Amino acid sequence: MKTIAQFTSLALLAILLLFSSCSNKQQGSNPMMGGQVGEYLVQEITPQNITLYQVFPATLEGEQTVEIRPRVAGYIEKIFVDEGDYVKKGQILFQLNANDIRAQVRSAEAQIKVAESQVATAKIELKKTEPLVEKNIVSDFQLESVKTNLQSAEAQLAQAQANLANAKANLEYTMITSPTNGFIGTFPYRVGSLVSSSVTQPLTTVSNTSSMRAYFSVNEKAFLQMTKELPGNNTREKLANLPEVDLILPDKSTYGEKGKIEIASGIVDPQTGAINMRASFPNAEGDLRSGGSGNIRLPEYHKNVLLVPQDASYEIQGKHFVYVVNSENKIVNTPIDVIVGDLKQLFVVTSGLKAGDKIVVQGITSLRDGMEIKPKLTKQQALAENSQPSNN
Repeated sequence: MKTIAQFTSLALLAILLLFSSCSNKQQGSNPMMGGQVGEYLVQEITPQNITLYQVFPATLEGEQTVEIRPRVAGYIEKIFVDEGDYVKKGQILFQLNANDIRAQVRSAEAQIKVAESQVATAKIELKKTEPLVEKNIVSDFQLESVKTNLQSAEAQLAQAQANLANAKANLEYTMITSPTNGFIGTFPYRVGSLVSSSVTQPLTTVSNTSSMRAYFSVNEKAFLQMTKELPGNNTREKLANLPEVDLILPDKSTYGEKGKIEIASGIVDPQTGAINMRASFPNAEGDLRSGGSGNIRLPEYHKNVLLVPQDASYEIQGKHFVYVVNSENKIVNTPIDVIVGDLKQLFVVTSGLKAGDKIVVQGITSLRDGMEIKPKLTKQQALAENSQPSNN
């Protein structure tokens, strides 16, 4: 029995030694246990120049879009252009049937001849009456009556001449021409359609697209931030100092010409809190069309800003924090203010850090304020893909 008891004691002792050995191994593998200091990647913050971008949806319109409407009623007799054609100012687009108007011209010409004959007769009558009045053969009253007849005949002649001018103008209106250079829109009416000045839809539109206008909206806060630091005594002068903008097309490509922001509305939309703005782009090749869409990309140049990796920060109730390593290699939980722009991996820090600060950039979920770490310095993270160093 004594032998069995001794064997049992030795077995228990071996088990305790084995457990103690495993425990010591586990403590050695975990830097947070056994008094060991863990190693963490640390990055020193240095100022950089970057360009951020703001993007705004936009709709495109030509410099001038004119509705083509008939001035006179008539049936469309000919269409000289096709939808989408480029036309020049004064080029004939449509011809209306002019038979009725030609008849009006002939009638007006005949009325002029009648009126001219009446004027001639009245002048003869006046010429006959004046000597008779001088000889007291007829009264002054009869002379005044003759003069009145002449004035009436002259007025009728003037009326007939006006009718002829109006009929000839209407005849010219049957040939509908383009008031500007540009591209033809769609045709809601075809040959044989009866049209007039009161039709609901225009015959077509002509869009002058040599210069395109991109309309977009900016919320009031962004507009104030955009223009606050710009030189200028008024909004137009400030806008003139904005950098050139890009137009991102629906296929995600960038339009080859730079644009310039020209105007901003003087009224804030009370429903959306937005301000309407307009940028202009040259379009000599006609690649852009009225009614198109895209995105305005406005660059923002930032000099000597501090950047931190987004993975190196965490957020609590809308506030961002990072772990700063002090001179004793202890971490300090530090709040920071950031610009949440179009950077994919980085934040722009506006306050909370200074140049030369070192922050932990990896494994921050295992850290606690005041912990001591073994810092391992790493290079500062490169800029995001959609940001680039500023040359200004």
